[in-house]
Amino acid sequence: MPFVAIRGASRLTDELELQAHLASLLRLENVGLLLGAGASVDAGGHTMAALWRNFVGQCADEAAWLLANGFLDAPEVRPDAPVVPNIERLIDRLEIALSEWARETARINDDELLGLTPDEQKQVNALNTLKKVRAALDGVVVEAALLQEVWWTSPSGVESDEVGLASQRTILQKLVSARQPGQSSPWVFTTNYDLAIEWAAESIDLQVSNGFLGIHNRRFSPQSFDLGFRNTQARGEARFGVYNIYLAKLHGSLTWREERGEVFEIPASLAHQRIKAFLADPEGSGLGLMVMPRAAKYMDTVGYVLGELFRRFAEFMSKPQTCLILCGYGFGDEHINRLIRSALLNPTLQLVIYSSGFNGDPAAAELPSALRKLLSLNNPRVTVVGGGGAHAYIDSLARNLPDPLLYDDEMRRLAETLKRMQQNAGDAE
Repeated sequence: MPFVAIRGASRLTDELELQAHLASLLRLENVGLLLGAGASVDAGGHTMAALWRNFVGQCADEAAWLLANGFLDAPEVRPDAPVVPNIERLIDRLEIALSEWARETARINDDELLGLTPDEQKQVNALNTLKKVRAALDGVVVEAALLQEVWWTSPSGVESDEVGLASQRTILQKLVSARQPGQSSPWVFTTNYDLAIEWAAESIDLQVSNGFLGIHNRRFSPQSFDLGFRNTQARGEARFGVYNIYLAKLHGSLTWREERGEVFEIPASLAHQRIKAFLADPEGSGLGLMVMPRAAKYMDTVGYVLGELFRRFAEFMSKPQTCLILCGYGFGDEHINRLIRSALLNPTLQLVIYSSGFNGDPAAAELPSALRKLLSLNNPRVTVVGGGGAHAYIDSLARNLPDPLLYDDEMRRLAETLKRMQQNAGDAE
């Protein structure tokens, strides 16, 4: 598919014009990314569609049970899974059902199994099956976020030449280097549970501020988002350089663990041991290592942590002179979509959306409805890049972001592009 991009109601002619536009946006006061599952595919992750197809294929009995009990619709459990459910919402519903069914069978214990009525036996069986189904779904979600096994077991972590994280490293380096003296560090918001951003940043010695403080016991402390780093040896403008990124994992992480009413971040090696134990026995070991948005726990500690991260996300988009670049995000989370739509009330917010499904038609039925709503606004502050895998994935974003050392050249090219557009408009008249 050829390159396709629009800004508001106007089409961008080529990648050169897009690069010039991005060069101007990176000079804004606040710059951030929103990454979804599609941004980790090159590193070994799965999109939500691929994750769901794996579940339907590997856990056919569990998928059939979900269909029979009203948790899913028929198209969602077909082998090709043409319709993908909102998986976080599905897990949320399973969690609620588990709580309700457990309460209904609370009076039944193992010693009474022989004396159960048929209805009581049916309740016990349904509860046990629900636990099995939920554990199977959790297992598929965890497997999708593991990326490369060697990255978990390597004593030195991820090396700087690892191919799977090349795009992430390039993007982080360009964003950090583009910051002007006095400007804040870039933000990375992600719905992914994986460690792609952390590993990419570590491989280039870039500090990550992710809301956790401590050395041996890293506890969630949101005030860390208000702190920055500086080079005490630097002189001149270098003293005001940027040496870190802010990372907000909106749906939790594989290395988060809830204990004693608080959320801690544990080392990857320890998390990997617990992940293997869970995958070997999803029902027996329990998940316990990944915080997921579930209604049954939302008002507890997890709600506080995720609520704080979403507050930071909304606060970022409300700041003046802000650019948010979306990549790999499929607009499947309505709570995020609402925040983005509301944020457009900020007259200085700029959105750049990389969408592999965008073919140039803003009203195409195959586009997510939330994206169609954004496109229908014809807002010049919304730029959408499509054209398939060659132009709309994370490697394309890494290629399109300008090298800071070439800003003068980028601005020259922008001027030439604008001049060419004016000439074409004059010829048309």
